Amino acid sequence: MPFKTGSAAIVLLQGRHRVWDKKGMIWGLHASRQTTLRDQASVSGIGVHSGAPVTLTLHPAEPDTGVVFLRGGTGGREDRELKAHFRSVTATEFATVLGDHSGPAVSTTEHVLAALRGLGVDNAVIEVDGAEVPIMDGSAAPFVAAIDQVGIAVQSAPRRYIQVLKPVRVGKNGCYGELRPHLQGLRIEADIEFDHPLIGRQSFCVDVTPDVFRRELARARTFGFMRDVAKLWSAGYALGASFENTVVVAEDRVLNPEGMRFPDEFVRHKTVDAIGDLALAGAPLLAAYRSVRGGHKLNHAVLTALMADSSAWTYVEMPQSVRRARGHADLAAGFAAPAYGPDVS
Repeated sequence: MPFKTGSAAIVLLQGRHRVWDKKGMIWGLHASRQTTLRDQASVSGIGVHSGAPVTLTLHPAEPDTGVVFLRGGTGGREDRELKAHFRSVTATEFATVLGDHSGPAVSTTEHVLAALRGLGVDNAVIEVDGAEVPIMDGSAAPFVAAIDQVGIAVQSAPRRYIQVLKPVRVGKNGCYGELRPHLQGLRIEADIEFDHPLIGRQSFCVDVTPDVFRRELARARTFGFMRDVAKLWSAGYALGASFENTVVVAEDRVLNPEGMRFPDEFVRHKTVDAIGDLALAGAPLLAAYRSVRGGHKLNHAVLTALMADSSAWTYVEMPQSVRRARGHADLAAGFAAPAYGPDVS
């Protein structure tokens, strides 16, 4: 039997809290309370763009910390601490780069952020001893494995969501992204289109829960085209890319010996990227996000446009409680959506 807390019912199911509102909507793992890691976990690899070795360590954090990157000092410089927030984005060309007034601090943040958000981790410190999050196998799966190895701890503080109240859309030249109200949690609706016979048009729609993220999304890898390699290398990108961390697409086949992990791995990976980029909202979104021919630039533009419109969102602590946070209008003031151009190959 469920027991009552306010107007929501909490059911204990195999040690997990699942919360329903009055309409019976499921709100996912530990929906009413914040979470963190039970212990620290480390992974090591190389940066996909820099090719440099890097170690990343996930640390537990206190309630209301959010996700914070700690860039280890190099060359005699001090450590840099940076909130994982859309206001910290400095570049979105081939990855999501975070920085501050001192310049870029850490690149390729999207996969580890997607793993944390996909598994429902609210508070963590991500310590990185280089300029780029390690690419690992090109997916979010190694970060999921690291989190699952140490486990997730439920904290006493209530979880705060960002509830989208009305549609917000950004688009150009047939590419667009839109956030709409969706009370059941976060839904991603991704459409991609590439002028390549192995990809073409692909669509994927998913309601993001920890189980779904592990099973349907985490293993989807980043991808690239052989025809673009020389151009990327000359521009200083993809110096660490290989068959071990990238799905490499030639004119008529996938070159990786093991082939594809999913028939539609390309659009699934774009979905992972969107989850990681939307994690920069600073709190879990109650929204449906539709992305058509988009990428990091579009994801950031839509999130920025949402937060710039104080009438388009509000904070809520529980599904049935729609309470506007103090200082909400002040927080949203002064943000403008960045210029957006197509992010399509």
